[in-house]
Amino acid sequence: MPSRFRSQTILYLLLAVSLLLHSAAVSARAQDDTGLDEEDAADPVKLFERGQDAHQRGAKDQLELAVEFYEQALKLRPEFPEAEYQKGAALISLGREAEGERALRRAAELRPAWTLPHASLGALLAGKGREREAEPLLARALELDPRNTLALTTLAALRRKSGDLRGELELWKRLTALEGATAAHWLARGLAEHALGENPSALSSLDKSLALDPQPPTARLARAEVFLDMKDAKNAVAELRSLEEAAKRDAPLAADVARIYARAGQTEKALSILDALGAEAQKLTAVEALRTKILADTEESAEARARLEELATREPRNVLVLARLGWMYRTLDPQRALEYYSRAAELEPQNVKIATGYASALVQARRFQEAAQILTRVVAAAPQEYEAHANLATALDKLNLYGEALAEYKWLREARPENVVTYFFIARMHDQLGEYSDALANYETFLAKADAAKFQFQIDQINLRLPVLREQVKRGEGVKAKRKGAR
Repeated sequence: MPSRFRSQTILYLLLAVSLLLHSAAVSARAQDDTGLDEEDAADPVKLFERGQDAHQRGAKDQLELAVEFYEQALKLRPEFPEAEYQKGAALISLGREAEGERALRRAAELRPAWTLPHASLGALLAGKGREREAEPLLARALELDPRNTLALTTLAALRRKSGDLRGELELWKRLTALEGATAAHWLARGLAEHALGENPSALSSLDKSLALDPQPPTARLARAEVFLDMKDAKNAVAELRSLEEAAKRDAPLAADVARIYARAGQTEKALSILDALGAEAQKLTAVEALRTKILADTEESAEARARLEELATREPRNVLVLARLGWMYRTLDPQRALEYYSRAAELEPQNVKIATGYASALVQARRFQEAAQILTRVVAAAPQEYEAHANLATALDKLNLYGEALAEYKWLREARPENVVTYFFIARMHDQLGEYSDALANYETFLAKADAAKFQFQIDQINLRLPVLREQVKRGEGVKAKRKGAR
């Protein structure tokens, strides 16, 4: 599944983690009076409570005031874990993370069996990319309280980041088994199940997410993706239709809806979703990039070419569009294809895909020598580039360099043995080289494997050649037979 849904969900959950970290255990009271009489000023508990009151109000000046109260309380009672913890939370809310980290560590030292400092410190370190430090703290938090949602959520995010989808899913299952599991938890579970190919379970989890909160579109987008993976385009499109109205006012949502419509094969619908956005949204990089990709992935129709050419005029340095136009015109108008590929190559001279496309247009233009020179350099730089080998084989074949072409065709056969037509070309090269036994063996292999409806032309050619070829083999003719006789 595309990473955007998963990362969007994790960001949403990490935001929840952050909120939990910054506000956990804060008192619900909100008094405006911050004055202290002499008795209260000497009481660490009263100072702590005033800190909580200011902390709850949440504004920057109030958070700074909360820190002052907590510090005053700690001066009177240095071993006061609650005050140390709340001080850390307030400091983090103020962006003073290094100080906040020290306060959380001190709270954990003062009360080693208290879950919250371990979980909050683990979440803070995980958010800063310090996973190795975070993991033991989060594990300790779960030892102390297996139901701690902050530790479970943060560990799930870390499992996702490391690519351990099965481990991530197990954590979401633990979270969704808890009383009070949220829509975000069920959504994350559904996404993890989808990533593992467990689509029926994913749909069930996404349904539960929507039952808890039907408003956010992420679960519906995810359901559409799951339906497409299950080859159920009808239900996928139904999910997308339910989001179209909202997509008109939300460019990121429109991009997601359009992308999934395109994946469902409804290219024009996808483009219409993007076209419905306002002028400013149309200029967003993400929207322009998606439009380019949808157009570049379209079938080679006249309408698709026209839209791409219009886009190439507006964006003359869009390599993806130029290369796609080159590909579309390679058989229709090789000279035009060469022009587009040349423009793309000027922008990305080291791009082997573009170089291969340019050479394929040269092959179509019957400029075989130029194509072979370019493709020889490409396969030297990118030995596994299949299309480069295929076009090089054709160019060498047309230049009557049968031995070199044979080597390329054999490479193609090894790379994709399921492509049976390669046996036909290998047989032809052996035939042209006078290697009749090898030619006969490969012709017969091709006939045994080929689909008659798909390869009737080649089959007819072989059937015309076989009687004579078999006689030649029987008489011991051919290059290899003569070499054997000479020995």
